[in-house]
Order: sequence, then structure tokens, then C-alpha cells
Amino acid sequence: MSMYTLPDWSASALLTIDTQNDFTLPGAPAEIKGTFEILPNMKQLLDLYRVSNLPIIHVIRLYKEDGSNVDICRREAVERGARIVAPASPGSEIVLEIRPLERIRLEPDLLLNGELQQIGSKEWIMYKPRWGAFYGTKCEQFLRDRGVNTLVFSGCNFPNCPRTSIYEASERDFRIVLAEDAVSGLYDQGVREMENIGVNVIPTSDIAGSIPNSKFLV
Repeated sequence: MSMYTLPDWSASALLTIDTQNDFTLPGAPAEIKGTFEILPNMKQLLDLYRVSNLPIIHVIRLYKEDGSNVDICRREAVERGARIVAPASPGSEIVLEIRPLERIRLEPDLLLNGELQQIGSKEWIMYKPRWGAFYGTKCEQFLRDRGVNTLVFSGCNFPNCPRTSIYEASERDFRIVLAEDAVSGLYDQGVREMENIGVNVIPTSDIAGSIPNSKFLV
């Protein structure tokens, strides 16, 4: 890693991607295999960021039942009745294991309107209308306003939304970390592709040893 890609942990934010019931729970209608298994590592990262009072953004999808905001590759299925992360449905909720409080529920009207829902002192939920966290969202300015220059990515289905979000972050000159054991669907060629664009692909344990105040949890 170079001086330009070295993580600045004290100015970092943790992003979780699409870790919702419909994508995560075993037997869910759009289950992404391997996501349920990485929840303990995601929770460890979240606990570290919470105790260190560093920003966390849970990036999520919501598919309106008429299909009007759904990616074209899935729109027809939703129009025909597939119910996946539908607003206000149990399947759309962030999985219980990574919420700061059990009672937290999504506010779909707020989120679909492009606003961030605050669920902790430095923890928010953000809806993204397509694969990438920066497409059609306030994500970049929100992070810049809080002095963030380093992003740590975790969550669901690396080949789709995490990878797209990482490329978007790279285009905006953020320093990037991918928690290799806290993202589902990661594969060897994907690791090489990430490293080729300056992404630091490292395990949760190494991240944990770098976060300010991690001594309180490690």
C-alpha cells in the first residue's frame, strides 16, 4: 500500500451493504449464500466502530411492489409478484444481529426520499436505488462533511453491490478497506482486482487491532 491508499483509521467509516433479512437469512426469498455465516465478523466490526464513536452507514435496498424502482434485471420478477425487501416488510429489515438495538426498524418513506435515518450517535441507514452506494445518493457529501477519508466495506454479495460501491469510492479518492472475512461472495480473482486498484483487503482481526479504542473490546 502507498501513502495515498494507507487507511486513516481515525478518519474512517464502516459501511455494511444490503445485510437485510431477505438477502441474509437461511431460506429467505433472495438468500445470498454465505452472508449469514459472516455476521459474527460484521458484528465485531460494528462493535468496534460503535465503541470508538466512528461513523457507520448501513446501506440497504428497498423494492417497491410495483417494480418502479427496481433494477431492470429484477423488475419483471417483482412486477409479477416477487416480494423482495419490500418497504415496511419484515424481509426488508436489517438483520437483528447487526442492529444497535433490537427495536430499530426502517423508515421507508424517509429512506426512499433520499434522507438518512439516524439510529445511533454516529450510525445511520441509507437507501441506494442501484448497485452502488454513491449512485443517486447523498453518500459522498455526507461522508465528506464528517471528515471521512477511509471506508471499510462489509456485507452482502461482493460481486454486485459491494464491488460496485468500492469502485465508486475509488473514483472519489477514498482510501478503501475490504474486510475479507466480513463480506459474502468474495473470490480470489476479486481480491486481486481490488488490490490492483489500491484496496486494502484484510481480515477483521487486523482491522480490529487498528481501530482507536479497540483495546476495550479485544
